[in-house]
Amino acid sequence: MSIMAVTTMCGSRADAEKIADVLIERRAAACVQISGPVTSVYRWKGKVEKEQEWRCTAKTKADLLQTVETVIKSLHSYELPEISVLRISGGSGEYLRWIEEETSR
Repeated sequence: MSIMAVTTMCGSRADAEKIADVLIERRAAACVQISGPVTSVYRWKGKVEKEQEWRCTAKTKADLLQTVETVIKSLHSYELPEISVLRISGGSGEYLRWIEEETSR
């Protein structure tokens, strides 16, 4: 079982919730946690930006990563949304099995 945490940042809570809702509805993720606002400081097109954003972290299986990426890109308001992936290498066996079950139906 290969479980992943996929993170994207959104410009509004509504955008974050829209992405989360679709990922859960399609069973592409078992859980999407939304946190924020957080302050992001970054360089974009030669200019330093400082914005409030909301972090979405989706728990999913490795074989659903392409689906998660497609959903994020199709719904995201950013020209270049962050999509970063971390492998969950351990944790509660029951929790990891729950992710597997909720993304397998």
